Amino acid sequence: MKYFSETDIKNLDHIYKINLINSCSGYKSANLIGSVSEDGVQNVAVFSSITHIGSSPAIFGFFLRPTTVIRNTYDNLKTTGVYTINHIYEGIKEDAHHTSAKYDSDISEFDMTNLKAEFKDDFKAPFVKGAPVQLAMEFLEEYPIKANNTILVIGKVIGLYVDNELIEDDGFINLSKAGVAAINGLDGYAVPQNNERFGYQRPKEITESL
Repeated sequence: MKYFSETDIKNLDHIYKINLINSCSGYKSANLIGSVSEDGVQNVAVFSSITHIGSSPAIFGFFLRPTTVIRNTYDNLKTTGVYTINHIYEGIKEDAHHTSAKYDSDISEFDMTNLKAEFKDDFKAPFVKGAPVQLAMEFLEEYPIKANNTILVIGKVIGLYVDNELIEDDGFINLSKAGVAAINGLDGYAVPQNNERFGYQRPKEITESL
């Protein structure tokens, strides 16, 4: 097994280092965040840092890199107070990844890809048409991370759209039925299969499959 000390990591080539560190944490969610500017320019961008924070109320967070460069998603959600989270699936991986390119704020990634925007129930921010899971989000708060000048953005789910066939009897969303992707590192996309679920585990009980 290859070992990297802290000093080794610091001295690595930049591209090698970011690939190594971004992928060592394992698979992450693959999502597109949709937003819109005050001027009506629609924005969509790929994120792999969205994480569940709580279920009641339903709260999710995601991390933004330092805002010393253009961060259209951040500017839009702070201005309008709303955004969407959309699951990336097999058929849109290439276009989803293209949204990581840094376009000027007056250019919509929807215009630069085959991704299509759709609007639902008078919600101001665009959803990604065809995404099997779509979340309407309301910005709540943010926390600066002093260690590297990133920002943790916290939002509340105010609407959830899920393809009917994905929801199992107990409320579990079986993402594998929709070919939903995961991200390894910055650019490795995988479409996992849900092979097994285990029941709620209590002490001294035998682990059983559902």
